[in-house]
Amino acid sequence: MSVAVYPGSFDPCTNGHLDIINRSSKLFDKLIVGVLTNMSKSPTFTVEERIELLQSAVSAYPNVEVRSFSGLLVDFMREIDAKVVIKGIRAVSDFEYEFQMALTNKALYPELETLFLHTGQEYMFLSSSVVKEIARYGGSLKGLVPDELIPIVGKRCRMAE
Repeated sequence: MSVAVYPGSFDPCTNGHLDIINRSSKLFDKLIVGVLTNMSKSPTFTVEERIELLQSAVSAYPNVEVRSFSGLLVDFMREIDAKVVIKGIRAVSDFEYEFQMALTNKALYPELETLFLHTGQEYMFLSSSVVKEIARYGGSLKGLVPDELIPIVGKRCRMAE
């Protein structure tokens, strides 16, 4: 069984993330969306909320599972016996950082492979930070996050002011 992991903070999940999840889910028997718990960041949503939002957004994908992890990605990969990491790329600047991370992960876990997928053209500008900024000022999130998440993301980001 081929298993891949798509890691990220997903604070919140965007349609760009879903684009990568949708396409990755077709390439592997099982895709685990790994929600990173990073103590050095102050996310807008708790890890439990991010998992819940993602589970709602990926409910149509029977081979996609959402799990949290902390620490090194390679340790999580070993724990679940996965050898492929999916990384979404929007721009060259993303690639430079992610390429460095892929080489580091490969040095720590030689069996690991990183697959880079570019986001769809319509999502190349999109990031969780952009979504939160638009929501903070009451802008429309239509087309930026899954429809069912719009009221939740909008309300939380306006409260965070």
